[in-house]
Amino acid sequence: MATISWLSLAWCALPVLLIAAIYMSWAGNVSEILLASARMTLQLVGVGYVLVALFENPSPWITLAVLTVMICAASWIAIRPVSHHNGFLRPAVIALGVSVALHLTISLLLVLEVESWYEPRVIIPLAGMYFANTMNAISLAAERYHAELHEGKDEKKARLTAFKAAMIPQINTLMAVGLVALPGMMTGQILSGVSPLIAVRYQIMIMTMILGAGGLGAALMLWQLGRHYIRQPMVVRNRSDAE
Repeated sequence: MATISWLSLAWCALPVLLIAAIYMSWAGNVSEILLASARMTLQLVGVGYVLVALFENPSPWITLAVLTVMICAASWIAIRPVSHHNGFLRPAVIALGVSVALHLTISLLLVLEVESWYEPRVIIPLAGMYFANTMNAISLAAERYHAELHEGKDEKKARLTAFKAAMIPQINTLMAVGLVALPGMMTGQILSGVSPLIAVRYQIMIMTMILGAGGLGAALMLWQLGRHYIRQPMVVRNRSDAE
């Protein structure tokens, strides 16, 4: 597979400009999409250089530092829909940490059987996928849970509704994979020359681990929020009524 040159990569600005034009025609905030795209580009280029250095000098301490940054960033992003309320950050950190750590352990030690768990070339891409998907599940669960309580729903019903909402993207992805689209990791491996039959095995691992991490993360988040609600139900209701 040919390497993409920076000049050829510049054509990727066309989709961004297309969406920016739609924003402008509908009187939307065009700076949002432009800033997000610029931030994405700078972040990925920066991460690319960092990963090159990490791959050449693997260290358990540096790997742990990277994972710490990832969980902090993922937790902060996960609670963004409910950031105007207190008490969501700690549950998000715990839910992300426990769920992702468990599924990384399964992936690295049981499925891949790696010799060094801290090998950056393996753990960082996997952790990134697990954190990102679990972050989204937690975010959806927290937002829906808060919305259901705000509408006066029973705590148990609110928890179940929130969990089902958080699992919609996970389940949709499982049902569509192979029929509607080839997932990113599998596509990347095929483009790099790996046999589709080998790429499939890796993708099955990724999909099942993402399902488990996302579901467990959402469940842990809701469990912690439920305990807080039971201890201080009036506080939660008053916060909702104040909106």
